[in-house]
Amino acid sequence: MIDTLIRLARRLTDALALLGAIGVVAMLIHITVDVVLRQIVNVPIPATIEIVSRYYMVMVAYLALAWADRRGEMISVEVFAAPLARWRRPNQVLVHLLCAAAFVVLTYTTWIEAMRQFHTGTYVMSLNVAVPVWPSYFVLPVSFALACLISLLKVAVALAGRDADTALRQPAPHSDTGETAR
Repeated sequence: MIDTLIRLARRLTDALALLGAIGVVAMLIHITVDVVLRQIVNVPIPATIEIVSRYYMVMVAYLALAWADRRGEMISVEVFAAPLARWRRPNQVLVHLLCAAAFVVLTYTTWIEAMRQFHTGTYVMSLNVAVPVWPSYFVLPVSFALACLISLLKVAVALAGRDADTALRQPAPHSDTGETAR
């Protein structure tokens, strides 16, 4: 069961990280075309700054959050790691529970804000072009919710007796043949 959840978590986090990478490429193309058009024909793409700052940057910054957490690439400080080495697993459970709690709060608060922006139909004006920005507010609660699920999955993995920091980083065992990957 846990291995199935790990595989699902890998797929979901990889998909969101891929969307974030697509955001980088889209931002690169959009800004390049805007600069070229502005310099050559003196016709900039309307709302480039708004689209870059409200969509692309949000995608790049938040969609890969759960992917980085799953891979163990979040910032961590291991001040007490050596003295508390024999308490490694309970420490992992506590840390991941605290992370999950923080992500729950962030998910809830950003969801409330996203719904508020959705109901008001928030947009910005740029060169007489109305750019709806309310959809970008939903990136945050989705990203934080998936990061919360990753933290809870790490708790489950640690409680199952496995190392939570490495179990999600490595490919999950294959269950097709009953054998595990080595």
